Amino acid sequence: MEQKILIVDDEESIVTLLKYNIEQAGFETEVAYNGTDALDKASSTSFDLIVLDVMLPGMDGMDVCKQLRQMQVNTPILMLTAKDDEFDKVLGLELGADDYLTKPFSPREVVARIKAILRRMVREPVEVEEKQFQIADLSIYPEQYEATIKDEPLTFTPKEFELLVYLAQNIGRVMSRDQLLSAVWNYDFAGDTRIVDVHVSHLREKIEPDTKKPVYIKTIRGLGYKMEEPK
Repeated sequence: MEQKILIVDDEESIVTLLKYNIEQAGFETEVAYNGTDALDKASSTSFDLIVLDVMLPGMDGMDVCKQLRQMQVNTPILMLTAKDDEFDKVLGLELGADDYLTKPFSPREVVARIKAILRRMVREPVEVEEKQFQIADLSIYPEQYEATIKDEPLTFTPKEFELLVYLAQNIGRVMSRDQLLSAVWNYDFAGDTRIVDVHVSHLREKIEPDTKKPVYIKTIRGLGYKMEEPK
């Protein structure tokens, strides 16, 4: 069964280019030309990934992303930004996007990013004996793709959950941002480790009693992050 990609962009020439190249790579596509239509389609139809432009008429891509995540639609999102704007990138990641590309881009790069994201979505058996991680009040069930804190269910984007599991697998070990990029994102972001910081911040908001004084995910200054058993 072909994987289905939703392409959202208001520029017909870009849509045509993306549609052709994505379909040539073996995917099925559907198109939306504005944010409202994109939100309707993404919330009512099952897609494997959404290619979402930031600049859209009416509801922009940031709002679409935000509302989809609020609706618990966790379909991976590849955000397209019109300029090399760090604010756009960080905001998109904070709202729940999984990756971003800056225009102009090559169709080959878009397809490569799509394939990389979808590869990460394939749930492979966890290469550790544990079927569950229990770290104080935090319970993580990798095979069920679930986690709870004090028995209360938590909601994560796919990338947040992968990062949480990887940190739990390496509890007590300091993991550099580059290590986390390579292991969790499986993509060379050319040193753009801000994506790691954003996702760690999201995890802390969901699992830490006090985000200003984290007890689960510690920042090791100059090195990276470490998952710990709270004392």
